[in-house]
Amino acid sequence: MKVRRLFAMPAGVALAWILATSTALAQYTPLGRPQSNAATGEKYNVEIAYGVWNPTPEIVFSSEQFGILGSDINLSEDLDVLKAKFQAFRLVLRPGRKHKFRGEYIPIRYDVDTVLRRNLIFNGVLYPVGLPIQGEFKWNAWRAGYEYDFIYRDRGFLGFLIEAKYTDVRAELTTPITSEYAEAKAPIPAIGLVGRGYILPNLAIGGEFSAFRLPENEDRDYSGRYYDFDAYATFNFTNNLGVTGGYRRLTLGYQVDNDFGDFIMNGYYLMGVARF
Repeated sequence: MKVRRLFAMPAGVALAWILATSTALAQYTPLGRPQSNAATGEKYNVEIAYGVWNPTPEIVFSSEQFGILGSDINLSEDLDVLKAKFQAFRLVLRPGRKHKFRGEYIPIRYDVDTVLRRNLIFNGVLYPVGLPIQGEFKWNAWRAGYEYDFIYRDRGFLGFLIEAKYTDVRAELTTPITSEYAEAKAPIPAIGLVGRGYILPNLAIGGEFSAFRLPENEDRDYSGRYYDFDAYATFNFTNNLGVTGGYRRLTLGYQVDNDFGDFIMNGYYLMGVARF
């Protein structure tokens, strides 16, 4: 068994987040006051969204132990994991016209139940071909951040994001003769851009992209990257109720010593939206 702490949030990013938060709170202006002719769905202080995401997994991982290098294990090709749907939760707190505090949680889990078609080495243990194997792959993806819309109009906005994405990944493989798991946890800072525009009074299209990259360096034994792309359309039945759907691609990669993970999840989602 093995637990990895990948990398910590740089102090500068954390400080910038705190300063941005303080500025937003200082500029609090309730949205219940009269506004200009904002589009349907743009007058709210709290937004809650719930739905499902149906991504295609492209996941490869490796875990070394006892000085024995691990195999590159492909979740789909080696462990016969199939595509699955996952719940998605989003929360937006909007204390001011241009300020938003955002949170998101997606619990990702794949069950493993197959017979090995080749020898695999995981955590220094050999899993021989022909052996029945069970287990699970879990990725709890948390996201919290601050958005400032530096351009805001009645029919759209453009802003920047400062986020912390907490990633908790665990792979467990069990056979009749052994059981091993590897776990990697990381608070990952990210920055990005977000925008939305209304092409009809009740219909908007938008997108966002956030990223973090820690390149390889001879002075440290770890590296990582995180990219999150989201393109969507939202239809608002009223100012308080709507539906949103789109395409999302989530990429996480890391290497610590001789361990690595390369995770890509991409697919379509559909969510109901309530605003207050």
